[in-house]
Amino acid sequence: MPASDTPSEGMIAFLRQSRLRILLLSVVLVIPCVWHRHIEAGDLASHVYNAWLAQLIGKGQAPGLYIAKQWNNVLFDVALLQAANLVGIAAAEKMVVSACVLIFFWGVFAFVAAVTERPPWFLTPCIAMLAYGYPFNMGFMNYYLSLGLACFGLAILWRGRGMDWIAGGLIAALAWLAHPIGFLWLLGTLAYVRVRAKTPGWWKLAIPLAAASGFAAVCCYVAHRPALMADWDRGPFYLYNGADQLWLYGERYVALAVTAFIFGFVCVAVDLYARRRDGSSSRAFELPFELYAVTFCAIALIPENLRPPPEGAWIGLLGSRLTAISAIFGLCLLAGIKPRKWHLAGFGICAAVFFAFLYQDTGWLNRLEEHAEELVSKLPPGTRVIVMIEAPADSRMEFVDHAAERACIGHCFSYANYEPSSRQFRVRAREGSPVVTSSADDAQDMASGQYAVQDEDLPIKQIYQCDEKDSTALCIRDLAAGGVNGRIGDARSSR
Repeated sequence: MPASDTPSEGMIAFLRQSRLRILLLSVVLVIPCVWHRHIEAGDLASHVYNAWLAQLIGKGQAPGLYIAKQWNNVLFDVALLQAANLVGIAAAEKMVVSACVLIFFWGVFAFVAAVTERPPWFLTPCIAMLAYGYPFNMGFMNYYLSLGLACFGLAILWRGRGMDWIAGGLIAALAWLAHPIGFLWLLGTLAYVRVRAKTPGWWKLAIPLAAASGFAAVCCYVAHRPALMADWDRGPFYLYNGADQLWLYGERYVALAVTAFIFGFVCVAVDLYARRRDGSSSRAFELPFELYAVTFCAIALIPENLRPPPEGAWIGLLGSRLTAISAIFGLCLLAGIKPRKWHLAGFGICAAVFFAFLYQDTGWLNRLEEHAEELVSKLPPGTRVIVMIEAPADSRMEFVDHAAERACIGHCFSYANYEPSSRQFRVRAREGSPVVTSSADDAQDMASGQYAVQDEDLPIKQIYQCDEKDSTALCIRDLAAGGVNGRIGDARSSR
């Protein structure tokens, strides 16, 4: 970044000098948000569907639903609803999601630049892949937005002073409104760096050890509290090193992630070897590596899933989503090397392959959603449906059924939608609502095909995959009381 008295002044100077490059790159970055009719990103479709429910609540047309007041996990949903009220849901989805992508990308870019004191242009392919990585494709939009905002906050406060703290505080507040994890990461990282800077000599080693001990204590506490129902079921923890953010819709992404990780490792190794006689030059890697190692330790120790309130929904996929932070620190480490053309070429090839894969797989989801739209367009308004759609066996993306829920907008109610019953979002359900179940357990059973249909649920239909050769082909059927919704051949569950 250009030299200046404060980080904010340096950022303004950078924007002036690179405005054309920033504009062109931003246009390219949002192409995946418009290359299909719908943005396919897992839980995003549920957010869009619930924005429509929020509109109905405002009109008094969603009995049993209400808007709860809360101060976190809401920023994306509030922005989506406000935009939808102005330009319609379809346009609002593309506008708000595109804005989130740009916030995340340029937030990570700014943070890496603040750490290394130079803009990481040669890493733009890596940051672009991360911007469309695991959190985005899972549709964790509030979490995703909070990380982007936290990166901007860290970039401003990394060497901030004076008025920078006001700007950083405002961004931190927005990060909290988006999701607590981004806010806590911002505060934790700043505290870690500030304490480390004031700690002399070898005493600095005590800081990562203290952090690791703290995460170990959390692990021990949670493991000895059966009521939390915690589990660490996410496979070998060493696979979750940040490169796993590229592991999305199938095994071919694993090969790509491994290739990108090895190439990045080679880049660092070659650079260190080239300056092996300059001992002071390696110090630029110390802090990013330390932060990366501490984050890796945290991910290995924290649970993947837990359920603090028994009546609420699970807090899930914690470790899997937190590896995005590992990837950001990994990029800070990579940015410390001397940029070379072959670095940009290698990462550019990885990005081209990644986005080619992503275009193909999101195209499959678009076809599935189009088939769902054809089905529900023939239903009487207000029909209740349960959506039960499974992702391909080798896919890591779990929420493909939400695409069919988005198809319900204006036509039907997704009775199994998990957001209102989870009590983690603004739209919530009262017991007995005819629009959506108020039980988180029932919503989970419906989605997994283990729900026994009750008399009070009727009339209700189910959307399901009905062609072994074409997983995008969908059918719809009536459900009967006493049947289990996932048993297609059970005479009691279909007519």
